[in-house]
Amino acid sequence: MSLFWRIFGLNAVVLGAATALLLWAPVTVSVPVLLTEAVILVAGLGVMLVANAALLRVGLAPLERLTREMATVDLLRPGQRLPVPGQGGVAELIRTFNDMLDRLEAERATSSARALDAQESERRRVAQELHDEVGQSMTAVLLGLKRAADRAPEPLRAELQQAQEITRSSLDEVRRLARRLRPGVLEDLGLASALMSLADDFATHTGMAVRRRLDGDLPPLDRQTELVLYRVAQEGLTNAARHADASRVDLGLRRTPDGVVLSVEDDGRGVGVAPEGAGIRGMRERALLAGAALDVTHGRLGGTLVTLSVPTAGKAQ
Repeated sequence: MSLFWRIFGLNAVVLGAATALLLWAPVTVSVPVLLTEAVILVAGLGVMLVANAALLRVGLAPLERLTREMATVDLLRPGQRLPVPGQGGVAELIRTFNDMLDRLEAERATSSARALDAQESERRRVAQELHDEVGQSMTAVLLGLKRAADRAPEPLRAELQQAQEITRSSLDEVRRLARRLRPGVLEDLGLASALMSLADDFATHTGMAVRRRLDGDLPPLDRQTELVLYRVAQEGLTNAARHADASRVDLGLRRTPDGVVLSVEDDGRGVGVAPEGAGIRGMRERALLAGAALDVTHGRLGGTLVTLSVPTAGKAQ
């Protein structure tokens, strides 16, 4: 039944019941109308309005559910669908809405994949330039400072050696940034080794304690999935250092019957009521590429727990 005929039928029921009451009820209307007759008519009108409102609420309940769903749909949390109640206009509307969500999620996943691929390409380019151009230039400066310090008199030698140490420290920072932009260890040694290197580097430069729990017998993962897991771990550690005010982070990667689960948990301030920031939204974008589910909850350490569940049986459509 279409929505028009549904509403028409509900109103027809109310009006038919009112007409029947007028035909068979022992009630007459005088001219002019008496007070008791006016009270009865007003009461009857009130009953008709209440009955009409109740029937319309029941009839339009699927539209209200659809409205609430439309207000809460997030394409970064795929799979939100409304049940289709039988046949008719409302059912067809809900079915069309669900089909629209299917198309939007597929298009969002495709566009996100293109954007993140472009981002990774740009990261590799910048990392290569940092390593080849900036790194080599700073290495040449470092060698020049060393030669100048060897030939300089004693008062000037100390200043040149200090400049040499500053340059060496800057060169190490450039190399660290290049490794963050392009995780070469991920390509060379695999995911587990890359996560261990990431945790060590994070602990060294932030002073936070990082406990690692990484399974060694991981199932085969494609290159894109490994990169998704690495980037989510990297962003989770970065959020713990920048926003959580944490002193400890647990980084875990375990095998499950359905795939692998990555977890990053800190002992910081925890999940608040504020909207998700760009970091978490970026992690959700990456999770879509692997058909994974990302959850951000309150952890047992008192802070934030980020969990990424990646299936190995196939990616979500």
